[in-house]
Amino acid sequence: MKITNQKVDELAQLARLSFDGEAKEAIREDLDKILAMCEKLNEVNTDGVEPLIYMTDNTNVLRNDEVQQVITHEEALKNAPKKDSDFFRVPKVIEQNG
Repeated sequence: MKITNQKVDELAQLARLSFDGEAKEAIREDLDKILAMCEKLNEVNTDGVEPLIYMTDNTNVLRNDEVQQVITHEEALKNAPKKDSDFFRVPKVIEQNG
């Protein structure tokens, strides 16, 4: 399958993108390379090869959550543009009618 400028335009419209001139040509060439790689993968003999579902045998390798005080309250407020004694001051964003 060869990628045409019309196909690039169709894909760009679906993706809500726009390409012109050199950018369109670069995208067309990249899409051609991607399709060529996919065709190359189709040549690989995969008879008897089980599908790979997970990249590793490890499951749910998690660490325990540990509460740590890495920054003090004063340090957190130190560079705030506006602050109260214990809080950040921010502009009101919700107007109440009534």
